[in-house]
Amino acid sequence: MFSKSRNKIIVSIMGSLILLFAITLSVIMLASYREMRQQNTKMLERYAELYSLEQQADRQNEPEIIPDGQNGTGPGRPDQGKPPIDERRDYQLSTFYSVAFADDGSVLAVDNGEKKIYSEEELESIAKEILSKERSSGRSDDLSYIVSRRSGYTLVAFMDITVTESSLSMLLHNILIIGGAALVLLFFISLFLSRQIIRPLEENDRQQKQFISDASHELKTPVSVISANAELLSRQIGENEWLSNIQYENDRMGGLVKQLLDLSRAENAEVQMEQVDFSRLVTGETLAFESLAFDNGKTLQCGIEDGIFLSGNNSQLTQLVSILLDNAIRHSSGEAVELSLEHKGNEAVLSVENDGEAIPPEKQKHLFERFYRVDEARDGEGHHYGLGLAIAKAIVEKHHGSIGVSCQEGKVKFTAAIPIK
Repeated sequence: MFSKSRNKIIVSIMGSLILLFAITLSVIMLASYREMRQQNTKMLERYAELYSLEQQADRQNEPEIIPDGQNGTGPGRPDQGKPPIDERRDYQLSTFYSVAFADDGSVLAVDNGEKKIYSEEELESIAKEILSKERSSGRSDDLSYIVSRRSGYTLVAFMDITVTESSLSMLLHNILIIGGAALVLLFFISLFLSRQIIRPLEENDRQQKQFISDASHELKTPVSVISANAELLSRQIGENEWLSNIQYENDRMGGLVKQLLDLSRAENAEVQMEQVDFSRLVTGETLAFESLAFDNGKTLQCGIEDGIFLSGNNSQLTQLVSILLDNAIRHSSGEAVELSLEHKGNEAVLSVENDGEAIPPEKQKHLFERFYRVDEARDGEGHHYGLGLAIAKAIVEKHHGSIGVSCQEGKVKFTAAIPIK
């Protein structure tokens, strides 16, 4: 049981780590992309704001040769011919292009940058396509663009974002590598920690089960001795109120010891599995309970599918059917108890349904715990101590199945599904 809990904890931790990693990665990428895009947009808007058609024309007409000793600000390259960008480093390292169109659609000026990665014809073609889409900003391949309406002309300004995209790709690559390595490391750490956390719980559960088993075996002998002596004493002195109380309480203790031993065997003992005709087994146990149902004013209504065979322990499966039928007959508020056995997929599904008040959801999850009773006022009534459903669950899990309860329309239904192998 605790090995399953440990696996669930590991899966839960790993799922949380993967989800956290994915969210962190997404947030980093989105924040980085948003910040870079905003920065690029600001630079592009600044470029368009400072753009001057007159300065662009002067720049295109100026000589390419710069006299020695000049830095582009002397007579050979006047100030008004400088590109319309600030003297900041990020602006200087960025590449801008522009195409200016007259109102009649003719090209007034084209700036294909100092590196001339794009020809004037390519920029004109891209700009015309953008204008045809009637968009004010966006992205075309590795170019980010904005369209600015000016007095007498329209400006399409571009910024090369190749370096930005490469930086984002490198960032994502590094995050995936480092994050993946961190995730693998966290997996082994969580595996180690989960084992350390579960180990004392497993040991405590093992000791508890061992104590129940040992105590039950130790109590079995004195209970038998008390029962035998009380029987001999009753033959000698006849009917006696105090002796009757001793016998009654001893019988109760004997019933509790038997159930504890059954629970211990169901949870811990290795039982022999064999091919079982489950349909025949359920039919036989149902016939045995018809008289008990009749004594309690109930009737058993059965729908048992024939030919259902599975690998299991005959004794434990018989006990499972007995527990579910006994529980339904004792708690049914109506006259009928319905039992069904069906072959669904790869499972044999056993259901027992009776009339009764709906069990609150907060109590349903405790039904299969040891010593738990929905009605606490019935403490040990009829030699029942809240162990029956715990034994049923242990038997079903021993057969790699599942058991549950559902309540609807005044019906309480217990369902056990056992794989057919």
